[in-house]
Amino acid sequence: MGILQVQNIDLSFGDRTLLSGVSLTLGEHARAALAGGNGEGKSTLMKIVAGLMPCDGGQVTKTRGMRVSYLPQSDIVLKDNTVYEEMEKGFSRFDENLKRQREIETQLLTNHSDALLIELNELQESLLESSYYDREQVIYAIAKGLGFTSGDMKRPCNEFSGGYQMRIALAKVLCESPDLMMLDEPTNYLDIEARLWLESFLKTFKGSLLIVCHDKGFLDDTVNEVYELFNAKLTRYSGNYSFYEKQRKLEIEQLEAAYKRQQAEIERTEQFIERFRYKATKSKQVQSRIKMLDKLEPVVVPSHLKTLHFSFPEPPHSPNDMVVIEKMTKCYGPQVVFKDFDMIVTKGQRLAVTGHNGIGKSTLLRIIAQQDSEFSGVARLGTGVKVGYYAQDTADSLDMDGTVFSQVSSYGTEGAIRNALGSFLFSGDDIQKKASVLSGGERSRLALLKILLQPASLLILDEPTNHLDINSKDMLLRALQAYKGTIIFVSHDAYFIRAIADRILYLSDGEPEFFNGDYDYFQWKLDQRLGIEADAPKAAKVLKAPESQASRDEAFKASFNFDSGNPAMDRAEANRRKNRRNKLKAELEELMKKVDELDLKISEVNALMNLHENYSNAQKIVELVKQKQDLENQKNEMELQWIAKSEDYEKEFGEEL
Repeated sequence: MGILQVQNIDLSFGDRTLLSGVSLTLGEHARAALAGGNGEGKSTLMKIVAGLMPCDGGQVTKTRGMRVSYLPQSDIVLKDNTVYEEMEKGFSRFDENLKRQREIETQLLTNHSDALLIELNELQESLLESSYYDREQVIYAIAKGLGFTSGDMKRPCNEFSGGYQMRIALAKVLCESPDLMMLDEPTNYLDIEARLWLESFLKTFKGSLLIVCHDKGFLDDTVNEVYELFNAKLTRYSGNYSFYEKQRKLEIEQLEAAYKRQQAEIERTEQFIERFRYKATKSKQVQSRIKMLDKLEPVVVPSHLKTLHFSFPEPPHSPNDMVVIEKMTKCYGPQVVFKDFDMIVTKGQRLAVTGHNGIGKSTLLRIIAQQDSEFSGVARLGTGVKVGYYAQDTADSLDMDGTVFSQVSSYGTEGAIRNALGSFLFSGDDIQKKASVLSGGERSRLALLKILLQPASLLILDEPTNHLDINSKDMLLRALQAYKGTIIFVSHDAYFIRAIADRILYLSDGEPEFFNGDYDYFQWKLDQRLGIEADAPKAAKVLKAPESQASRDEAFKASFNFDSGNPAMDRAEANRRKNRRNKLKAELEELMKKVDELDLKISEVNALMNLHENYSNAQKIVELVKQKQDLENQKNEMELQWIAKSEDYEKEFGEEL
């Protein structure tokens, strides 16, 4: 264990300052996220902390003997070691111990020193207390959690795809069990089972964490502080990612208000300058205002927190049965992907398809989109259904010689198209770039936008959020929630699925399973199968895992006081409790919002009290002290109300908030 301190780090590239006076401290068992827009320098800062990149100024210090591991987000190419051999490198921390033991054993052949015997005993005890002799068990457990089979362990790493090589690199970092683990987009190549397993692993990890991630749900469950990198500065916020967003939202609202005031002031000043520029009697005032404009620091809203907007075209008319699949069987050679599979998707449904990689999710979407006819049985669309289909290789269909703007210019007015491109992270000169010079992620974003701009009654989306940051994901999520058509989508992002899906299709090595509604119930059942017990959501928190599948279902129902004798009453009672729970949660969130607003006002008063013109003015400082006291009293009252109401919630529903 140890403490890491980053002090006053500076870094510039040419005339651009990327990091300026950046400082942070990570204590023992820290759980921190590094947030910020694309290109703000998050990965660069991680590389500096890991000692992989120099900086222009400042220093990184850590406790003596502290071990730091770093997982980059891409560009890992592994060679011909087997998966097991690569993961076993994670135990190289014991090499010095083993080497010293061999040296002592050699010396003891000629020198029976008590000191050597004591040192040898201490070294052996140290190994016995560590995971070294259990490394095979640890390696196989981590590999299984990340989706590798026992047969994979003997395969050379270079036989695996880039995504699976990233998983191997992640597995090696987990085996290292460092004092500080820095993970840059660790969930990018993980399916839902692997994400759930990693989340569970990190909750029990004894060291400290610093994570960059675009999966909000994952961050909410793993971190308790957020460091935001913006305009080369680093700012700390306590709480998980959602709480950080709430705090920043209040600040952004004030920033936007300040920006509007500033723009109005600039406009008035520029009008004054233009009006009196050539009047000698006003030259002093004109020069004064010109200097004022030169010194004015513009108000800037962080790009990763700007509210982005996007809306779908009105979907065409569609029938009630959008998709009908009957006795569908699909094989790849001897491999059976689906056998006698049945499914109906009705108008307005939002179906999430999930399961581990390679299980057939993309295949099913291709069949539904009428892009794959090599199957037996029936898979048809309803009469007149117009499909918008985004596949993971859709980007290959772009015109490589066309510009970003030209690819989508026919789908709306120039202003609307520019706004849509901005929401998908294309702005300024970027929109005139040719598709051929875009990165793979940029092409995928452009291809997704091209699909979404065309009117469709059925959207079929395969991993639509893969190349979006958190802000753009939220924008797409809001647009999909407002969309009036039908959606079938593949995603491994729990936050995204929870917010959109009203039905979940889970594909596994067994029979495909449908779960109606409630993602938390689906996750609870999946946790049970994966052997994850800690922090199970909602009802699972108050249950001991029953032995059989049926008894788990009954226990889940019992936790909500369902009376299986009368289904109609069951539903009515469930709806009543659901409405009551939602009402209490909304009231609690409103109280906490008010507490956050009061906190912000208290901070503003504190800032005013620190100004020389205020603390040197006896009357003014008395007024500010009284104002602060009034705000703190209001805050205390709100917190007491929150505590009382949360106790009511926990008593009534048997779960903690």
